[in-house]
Amino acid sequence: MKESMSITSSTYASALLTLPWGTPLEQWPDNLIAALPRGISRHIVRFVGINRGIVAVKEIGARTAHHEYKMLRELQRLGAPSVRPVAVITGRHPAEEDYGELTAALVTEHLEFSLPYREIFSRHLTVVESEKLIRALSVLLVRMHLLNFYWGDVSLSNTLFRRDAETYSAYLVDAETGEFQPNLSESRRLYDVDIARVNIIGELMDLQAGECLDKSIDVIALGGLVESSYLELWTELTAEESVDASEYWRLSERIDRLNQLGFDVGELKVTKDDSRQVVRIRPVVVDPGHYRAELLSLTGLSVEEHQAQRLLGSIQAYQAVECGPHVGLTQAAHLWMTNEYEPTIAAVPVEMLDKLEPAQIFHEIVDHRWFLAQERGGAVTLPEATASYLESVLPARRDEARLLSTNPSDEDLS
Repeated sequence: MKESMSITSSTYASALLTLPWGTPLEQWPDNLIAALPRGISRHIVRFVGINRGIVAVKEIGARTAHHEYKMLRELQRLGAPSVRPVAVITGRHPAEEDYGELTAALVTEHLEFSLPYREIFSRHLTVVESEKLIRALSVLLVRMHLLNFYWGDVSLSNTLFRRDAETYSAYLVDAETGEFQPNLSESRRLYDVDIARVNIIGELMDLQAGECLDKSIDVIALGGLVESSYLELWTELTAEESVDASEYWRLSERIDRLNQLGFDVGELKVTKDDSRQVVRIRPVVVDPGHYRAELLSLTGLSVEEHQAQRLLGSIQAYQAVECGPHVGLTQAAHLWMTNEYEPTIAAVPVEMLDKLEPAQIFHEIVDHRWFLAQERGGAVTLPEATASYLESVLPARRDEARLLSTNPSDEDLS
């Protein structure tokens, strides 16, 4: 048997060579096959246990296999949520000489703790849970488009889902029709979205016909949700916003919304037009603990993740509006600490310092500033917001530092 193999890691080579590539995949013995839930595929797919774990093997034409392998490698390099490619197997010749060459195979790593949509829907999801699944796919599609990747065949079948606290995270599992564009056009993006809508409606109708989805669920509305949630998220991530030089708190609010959607700000660009400034934001996806580590590196402040998220948003907004175009984030963070954070915390009376952590106080002052600006219908300076907060909000708060240090059980022991 002649074989030509392309493998991303030599650690897989010995294990892959032992597999029966001279036999059609559908005839592989049961002792090799891992009993994992499989989604619907137009190709033959099997999960196989090897000494490195579990891999998915898909029989597919050689040209398509190499293309998909290349697309998945690039998606992995860019940190996109997708399965990891392992190898393309070509030159599969069976023992019987009169039998033609077998179809090439693409090998990918099995994504642990992931489920195909049919497995999830088989548990009779509620409407709310079903919507979470669709929104997860919308987020995945947005992330692909931000990388200028055109999917071409967006569907629930080509996606795997992992549980993520109270919601789901989606991963691309099929890149046969995908391709990277120098600059993905709006028409290609919207065509991807329309494909997703049509495919999802068809897949959900099929589930209803098989009594895996409650007939009371409006599958047309669920299919439409992928479009509406995609458009909402895309606008939030890419829309330009015009802000006045004295209203950079509005920019901070925009950054907060991005953070809550699971994105960070990779770059802020500000161009001035008379007294207005147009802000362009380039979003990036972040990992857990990202904000704490970055804030500690920039300022030396050690705080909780969501506090760090908010403080970094304030720094980025300060950099965009208050600093010149040649001021880097490190220098902007130093200026922000000197001109904003430290003076604000220094304004807190000594007798109130035990009420909340300094970072939490600053966070609440930023929130308070936003509410004041909404009421006034105009800009509110940070010193104004600080004075108002210290007068009307903080005095009513309990001394949390004292509460934490005076545990009743400790008093009993004394």
